[in-house]
Amino acid sequence: MSRLAAGLCCWALLCCQAAAPPPQCRETDYHFEYTECDSSGSRWRVAVPNPAVECSGLPDPVKGKECTFSCASGEYLEMKNQVCSKCAEGTYSLGSGIKFDEWDELPAGFSNVATFMDTAIGAAENKADSCDNSSWTPRGNYIESNRDDCTVSLIYAVHLKKSGSVFFEYQYIDNNIFFEFFIQNDQCKEMDSTADKWVKLTDNGEWGSHSVTLKSGTNILYWRTTGILMGSKVVKPVLVKNITIEGVAYTSECFPCKPGTFSDKPGSSNCQVCPRNTYSEKGAKECTKCKEATHYADEGSSQCMERPPCTNKDFFQIHTPCDKEGKTQIMYKWIEPKICREDLRDAMELPPSGERKDCPPCNPGFYNNGSSSCTPCPQGMFSDGTQECQACPAGTEPALGFEYKWWNILPANMKTSCFNVGNSKCDGMNGWEVAGDHIQSGAGGSDNDFLILNLHIPGFKPPTSVTGATGSELGRITFIFETICSADCVLYFMVDVNRKNTNVVESWERSKEKQSYTHIISKNASFTFTWAFQRINEGQDSRQFINDVAKIYSIVVTNAVDGVASSCRACALGSEQFGSSCVPCPAGHYIEKETNQCKECPANTCLSVHQVYGKEACVSCGPGSKSTKDHSTCFSDCLVSYFKDNQSLNYDFSNLSGVGSLMSGPSFTSRGTKFFHFFNISLCGNEGKKMAICTDNITDVTLKDMVAESEDDSNFMGAFVCQSTIIPSDSKGFRTALALQSNSLADAFLGATVETTLENISMKTEMFPPSPRKIPDVHFFYKSSTVTTSCENGRATIVTMRCDPSKPNQGDISVPSSCPAGTCDGCTFYFMWESAEACPLCMEHDYHEIEGACKKGFQEILYVWNEPKQCIKGVSLPEKRISTCETVDFWLKVGAGVGAFTAVLLIALTCYFWKKNQKLEYKYSKLVMTANSKECELPAADSCAIMEGEDNEEEIVYSNKQSLLGKLKSLATKEKEDHFESVQLKSSRSQNI
Repeated sequence: MSRLAAGLCCWALLCCQAAAPPPQCRETDYHFEYTECDSSGSRWRVAVPNPAVECSGLPDPVKGKECTFSCASGEYLEMKNQVCSKCAEGTYSLGSGIKFDEWDELPAGFSNVATFMDTAIGAAENKADSCDNSSWTPRGNYIESNRDDCTVSLIYAVHLKKSGSVFFEYQYIDNNIFFEFFIQNDQCKEMDSTADKWVKLTDNGEWGSHSVTLKSGTNILYWRTTGILMGSKVVKPVLVKNITIEGVAYTSECFPCKPGTFSDKPGSSNCQVCPRNTYSEKGAKECTKCKEATHYADEGSSQCMERPPCTNKDFFQIHTPCDKEGKTQIMYKWIEPKICREDLRDAMELPPSGERKDCPPCNPGFYNNGSSSCTPCPQGMFSDGTQECQACPAGTEPALGFEYKWWNILPANMKTSCFNVGNSKCDGMNGWEVAGDHIQSGAGGSDNDFLILNLHIPGFKPPTSVTGATGSELGRITFIFETICSADCVLYFMVDVNRKNTNVVESWERSKEKQSYTHIISKNASFTFTWAFQRINEGQDSRQFINDVAKIYSIVVTNAVDGVASSCRACALGSEQFGSSCVPCPAGHYIEKETNQCKECPANTCLSVHQVYGKEACVSCGPGSKSTKDHSTCFSDCLVSYFKDNQSLNYDFSNLSGVGSLMSGPSFTSRGTKFFHFFNISLCGNEGKKMAICTDNITDVTLKDMVAESEDDSNFMGAFVCQSTIIPSDSKGFRTALALQSNSLADAFLGATVETTLENISMKTEMFPPSPRKIPDVHFFYKSSTVTTSCENGRATIVTMRCDPSKPNQGDISVPSSCPAGTCDGCTFYFMWESAEACPLCMEHDYHEIEGACKKGFQEILYVWNEPKQCIKGVSLPEKRISTCETVDFWLKVGAGVGAFTAVLLIALTCYFWKKNQKLEYKYSKLVMTANSKECELPAADSCAIMEGEDNEEEIVYSNKQSLLGKLKSLATKEKEDHFESVQLKSSRSQNI
């Protein structure tokens, strides 16, 4: 019974507790929120219990502020009284906005979505190829995109009561990544405000900004990247920081300052960065100083760090300017800011400075005027750097440019700097240091710093004597360099035109032996050349590879407008040689050696920009090409002639002179991303002007809307043949096709010929199967001045034109089946253009005539093409011709008459010779009978007299005076007589009797 009683008591106690009311709510047990706005634009403030709190007696709902209400910056809405209040010290507020500037972890509300195209090549079968580990990665002050070829979206959704905006800062320097920012509504439809969603590239080391207007309602923000790995280069990720969204109706609290920042005044709209050697924690009102003797802190640090012992990686040497005695001193300096300690065990001390060495000579074009620096030679004078400046002799002019080969001080038109994406350790440092016979990369603040060297040239122009030249090469820059690396270092060479956008021209990874590189300048503009060296591409704050360096030994720039002269070149003299001054030659004129006078280049030659002295400066145009009026370049007029083995063929490719396009592929990256190679071909151009244009980050690959002035944009590439890589719309979730990595494959026309090679270029033309027709192919040869590490002689292109009457108009363009990308080695490209327009012009031997029947005395003569027809245009078929003729009935009658006469004649002749034969037989038998009359007697002689009644046989046999009519008559008479004649035989004996 005791157990039962105890159980009943427990049950009663539980029932009592369950029936007891919850405790009364305190102010800390709940918070206030606003309801959704109704159709009238009003709302209510309601109390909502905090999570895991159960209480009763919540305040009743009250009328809330209007939906468009917001507080000013530095204030927040105090919900209890529904009034705006200033933020306390150590916090900040944007008023009607929110800001994300801390990226130690992914902030609340953000999410990552990684996708990968499901391909048929088995990429999905390999777990290593999946995109499970691909995401945007927080890096403290910024967030970093993926480095692979997965598509990763950073997503944030915000609901706005009124229109607003989104603003963020970013770094986007590698066009191997697609970076897009767009906005969708709650129906997953893209907003009109993000029509231009492709984010522009930024200069190396610089932060760009991007802002887009937001509409009221739900806005889903997407930062999406896709890496396209086309080689072994490491993709430089996209960086995003300081995302700010304006238009939020209210904020009910202030945000604490992030570590390394502080706010010392109420009502702050932002936080300030702690200075160097100070630190702060989250929500700090002020920064705390470090014990500088033993600890240090970088700018914006959240803690102090212990100073390490000094090593040889903490100092560097420099050369002082030359003194009046021609000496320079070697000085050693600590890398600033100095963070190491010399008083610790095993710490290195700074080596003694002051060692004097002989100064190197001045660079060519400069001279030593007795001061500590070198001075450029005055205009019209030159120097090799070791002697005083001299005036150029008569008939010559200074060859302007720059030649830097001695590095005692940094030249005036060069500057150096250090940059790091993640921190500011190396801000203010020199990125490169002069070292006598070379300039080398400096120490930097950490191994992943970009050590930058800039050279600015305001413009380029050819020598005075060829002022009118407009050739494809106005100047060039050549430098000799080497890299010594134990890690994955990279040296970049970049070019900026008119201070618009810096593009990487070439890069070299790891150690490279001493070598030379040349870049061609093709237009007169302001250029900035940049060398950037990075030891490792990892986000670590260390200096382990301080001994990895890049060295540049010499830099030579030709035809610089503000250059100096190290030598003189021949120039043209005027007809009246006042002071033997140089005069500019008209366009297309060279300098005659004998007289130093300007003389025009012969027809179909172009003038070399760098060689204007002597007739050999006029370079002959290739076959099938001609020169412009000013002899500035050679071009094709789309007309080609061919004569061999008594065969003459003329081609006119004018109808193919427009831009032809070819999409080859598809191809796939190692991870399965599908891409195509898109080519534009301008067969003849427009008198030397390149008509084919390729561009990056576009969606209209047909280039219909592109105009010539777009060539100034660094994203556009103009050439005879250019190439872009196209990512199709069905790949990686892209809704439109994209273009990237545009390259020029041909910027100079060499010639067009039926022969397989030209004198100045040799390429295989057997990449395509032979033509099934007897019409020979025509080959167009091009070259590109772009020199890369893999193509030391530049790129070359050959376009084979083949006659195919079955393909009208533009026809078809193809690449070799053995090289689906158009090239097998990356340097020589091949294309086959098959079209009826590639057939030769028609000539007289391409048609023949056909005679028609004669009707009523008239006959038609028609002309038709030989089959199969393998020509176009040219001569036309002659009109049909009508001539007189005799009818068939007339000739039948004539033939019948002639035939009847011939038959009668043959019969008469037959009868005549038959009769003659009978008489001969008679005479023969007569002789035989006479001989046999008396066997032992000789025949007696015939009498010469004619007996009575005997015919004169001789007359019958030999007489020919009887007419043919008479003979016919006699034959007719004989037919009435007996067939046998009575002949009286005669003998000599009877005559004697």
